[in-house]
Amino acid sequence: MLVAIDTSTEVASLALAAGGATLAELTWRSGQNHTTQLLPNLDYLLKLVGADVTAIEAVIVAIGPGSFNGLRVGISAAKGMAFSLSVPIIGLGSLEVEAYQYAESGLPVGPIFSAGRGEVATALFRRTGGDWRRLKPDHISTVEQICLETAEKTLFCGEHASAAAAELTARLGDKAAVAAGTSDLRRAAYLAELGMKRLSAGQADDAVTLQPIYLRRPAITIAKHR
Repeated sequence: MLVAIDTSTEVASLALAAGGATLAELTWRSGQNHTTQLLPNLDYLLKLVGADVTAIEAVIVAIGPGSFNGLRVGISAAKGMAFSLSVPIIGLGSLEVEAYQYAESGLPVGPIFSAGRGEVATALFRRTGGDWRRLKPDHISTVEQICLETAEKTLFCGEHASAAAAELTARLGDKAAVAAGTSDLRRAAYLAELGMKRLSAGQADDAVTLQPIYLRRPAITIAKHR
C-alpha cells in the first residue's frame, strides 16, 4: 500500500492506494492548519481501511509550487515516514498533479495557482498519443501573459482558475475552457496514480535531497541593523 500526501495549498488531500486502485481519499480545507491536521487525518484513513502505518510500502508527496508552510509540513511528514519505514519516496510537482486529472480532455491543460503579488504559478501539459507530456516548465507568470502565449484551445484548472475565469474568457474567447469551481479541490488519488507510474518504472527520489519547488523565495523581512 502507498500513501499520497498533498499539502500544496490551503486545500489538503491524502490518499491510500494499492494494486492500482484507490482505497481511501480525504480532501479538506486545511487553511494554515496542516501541522495539526495532517497526521490525525492520515491515522483516520488508515483505520478506515483497517491498516496501520507499517503497511505503507511507498510515500508519494506533492513538492510544489504552493504554500511555503504547507509544503514544508507535507514533505517533512513524507520524509519521516520514508526514513522510519525504510520505503521509497517520490516527489511530484503540484502543478502536474493538478493538470493530470484532466489528461483525458484531449486539450492542453494549464494549471494556475496564485503566487501572490498579482502573479500566478503555471505550466502546460497534454496527453498526446497516449503519453502524458509536459509542454512548458513550472514558472511564474501573469494571467495576461498566459493569454498572450495561448495559441489553441486550452483547459485551465487549479485553485486560481476560477478567479481568473472572467479575464481568461474575455481575452481568449472560445480558446479558454475553465474547469468548474467544484473540481478545484486537490485530489491525492491522482498524485497516487502518477506516483505508481514512477514506481512501476523503478524510479524513486532521495529522501535526503528531496526539496520543495517554490519558484520564488519566501517573503522574509530582514531586520535592520543599527
